[in-house]
Amino acid sequence: MINFKEIKEKYDNFNKTWWGETISTIVFVVVMVIIIRFFIGEIRWIPSGSMNPTLIEGDRIVVERFSRFFTVPKRGDIMVFYPPATKLSRKPLPLLSRLTGILCKDVAYIKRVVGLPGDKIEIKFEDDGSAYVYINDKKYNEKYIKSVYEYPLCPAPNMSHRLLASDRIMKCGPFKLKNDEFFMMGDNRGNSQDSRYWGVLKQDRFIGRAVLLFWPLDRFRTLKRLKNTF
Repeated sequence: MINFKEIKEKYDNFNKTWWGETISTIVFVVVMVIIIRFFIGEIRWIPSGSMNPTLIEGDRIVVERFSRFFTVPKRGDIMVFYPPATKLSRKPLPLLSRLTGILCKDVAYIKRVVGLPGDKIEIKFEDDGSAYVYINDKKYNEKYIKSVYEYPLCPAPNMSHRLLASDRIMKCGPFKLKNDEFFMMGDNRGNSQDSRYWGVLKQDRFIGRAVLLFWPLDRFRTLKRLKNTF
C-alpha cells in the first residue's frame, strides 16, 4: 500500500535543501514555459523578406496558439507553421526542445493563408506581365502583396516530371485542396518559398496565428485578417 504521508514528508525534506529547491524551481519554470507556449502563445522574429511589405526582416511578433484548439485558419490569416520538409521528431529531447523553444532546430515558416480546404487554386498571367491568384476560377485581388509583377514564370509545358517535382520550381497549378489542406503564400511573391514550390500544407502543421507586431516600436500594430475581393 502506498504511504502518501511518507512520500510527502520525503518531498518536503527534499525541498528544504538548496539543491532540492533549485531543481523544483527549474522544473516549475520549464512546465510553465511549456504550458504558455503550447496553449497560449509565443514570441517569434522574422528572419527573411518573404512577407515583405507586411513583415520585414528583424520584426518581432506575437503568435497566439489557443485559437487552433477550436477553429481553423481563415483566408488572409498570417500563420506560423512547420513546412512539409521539416521532420518533427517525437523523441523526448527534440520534443522538449520544440515545446520550450530552447535550442529548437525545427525550421518554421510564416506565410499567409490563401487557399482553404476544397478550393481550386491557380496562378494566371496577364498580357502586361502581371500575375494573379485565381480561387475557384475567380480572380483574387490582394491588397497586401508587394507587387503583381514579381511572380516567377510558370514552368514550360514540356518540362520533365522530375523537374516539376522539385521544390525549386514554382508551379502555377491548378491545385485542388482536400479537406485538411491549405495553400500558403508569402506577400513578397517574387521571393517566397511557399505552396507554389512545396505543395499544400496539412492542418496539423500549424503552430499559431501572428496577431501583433511589437518591435521595432515604430512599426507597432496588430496583424488583422485582411479582407480582399474577387
